[in-house]
Amino acid sequence: MEGERGVSTGTVVLAFLAGGLIGAGVALLVAPQSGKETREKIRDAAEDAKEKIKTVTEDAKTKLRSITDDAKVRLHSTIEHGKETIEEKKSIVSSAIEAGKKAMEEEKQRLSEKA
Repeated sequence: MEGERGVSTGTVVLAFLAGGLIGAGVALLVAPQSGKETREKIRDAAEDAKEKIKTVTEDAKTKLRSITDDAKVRLHSTIEHGKETIEEKKSIVSSAIEAGKKAMEEEKQRLSEKA
């Protein structure tokens, strides 16, 4: 789904996660603790973010596949309906042409009999 500005939900989620990670990283860097503890917390936060991004990415892929499959089904249905409509119209036009030819021949005969 897209919002008013054309931004997808996935983009918003990824931006939210990235902002959260940046905020968490800054908080860890300015917090009063040892460098080792800070590095461990950053490493843990990065691993958590990596897992969340994997999950969001997989969900997005699944949704995209579903949307794509639905679109293929609708497209196939539309094409089939279009083919049927064309065949119907083609039959009507052919019948009209034949009727016109027949009327023209009858008129020719009628005019040639009068002459």
